[in-house]
Amino acid sequence: MGCCEATRPDLSGILEEERLADLTVDRRTTLKGLFGVAAVVAAGSGMSGAKAADTKLKLAFCGQLLCVIPYEVTRARGHFKDQGLDVQLVYTRGGNAAMRALVGGSVDYAGTSFDVALQAYSKGAKIRRFASTGRLPLFALAVSPKRKEAIKSIKDLEGKTVGISALGNADHALLLFLLGHVGADAKKVRFAALGTNLYDALRLGQIDAGMVQEPALSLITAAGGRELVNTMDIADATKYLGGSYEFMGVTVRAEERDRRLEEMKKLAEALKKGLHDTRTIAPDDIIAALPKALVAGANVAQLKTIIGRYRTSLYPETVTIDMASAARVQKAHIAANILKPGAVDLKTLMDTAVLGG
Repeated sequence: MGCCEATRPDLSGILEEERLADLTVDRRTTLKGLFGVAAVVAAGSGMSGAKAADTKLKLAFCGQLLCVIPYEVTRARGHFKDQGLDVQLVYTRGGNAAMRALVGGSVDYAGTSFDVALQAYSKGAKIRRFASTGRLPLFALAVSPKRKEAIKSIKDLEGKTVGISALGNADHALLLFLLGHVGADAKKVRFAALGTNLYDALRLGQIDAGMVQEPALSLITAAGGRELVNTMDIADATKYLGGSYEFMGVTVRAEERDRRLEEMKKLAEALKKGLHDTRTIAPDDIIAALPKALVAGANVAQLKTIIGRYRTSLYPETVTIDMASAARVQKAHIAANILKPGAVDLKTLMDTAVLGG
């Protein structure tokens, strides 16, 4: 997902195979500024020069840059190829589109936030999630420069206006989870649904606080605002969420699970090595691994700083599913009233047996 998209995906109208096959990079609709959800693009990410024996796969995923990085690093460093896989990375307009493509049979795998997988499964999608590539949501709760002295804790949000992308979206669910964690009364908080770009409203003090991503967080703190809770940082996530919070990961159609089992293990092994590289290689090398169209017009210096700050927090050391991490997301969705208690059996959705978990 684009991290701010609705967590109630409509599984109708899946992407057609012919459309996916003809996708090309569109520089005009990739990054606007530094980050943002890329338009549907195939970033030239098939394995050039792949052996005839390599297994060809299509993996669709959300085009949010911090979600993309481990997949592109895995591709660029040759880890897919080392496993005998010829993987075409298909960029979509958020995780919901990737999930629709998977459910409709247009791609072999989907990389989405767990929010999307959780909601799709609750709506009847026959899917299994078997690998994790992101362990934290890409949000921070920031305070407007004009309200910095008045709001110093989450409890101080009572009686204030907080910006979110939309009611029922992932950031709204996370915010409700945070309010509940400290015993704040969510009924006393005014939620302003402003779409994905609420930076200006926050900077100008039109809202008191807001759920933002990078680089908006860096910009708002530079303007004198306050970083109240940063769930992109593992220390804050542990303090306020109780630990990691399952985010980006890979899903397969349930009916193909047994047939694809060995292939899934190879895909996971490649991504595991890509995650290791993402956590350890120079930020310059990470940027070099990304499609040029994806970073066109970006503030590269700022991008390097953000990668350096967050990569060991955002990206896990292993692709193995963490059930406690997944349960925190489920709890947040229930708190936000976008998931009914008992609607999802995590032990079925999360296929830990694939990787021996």
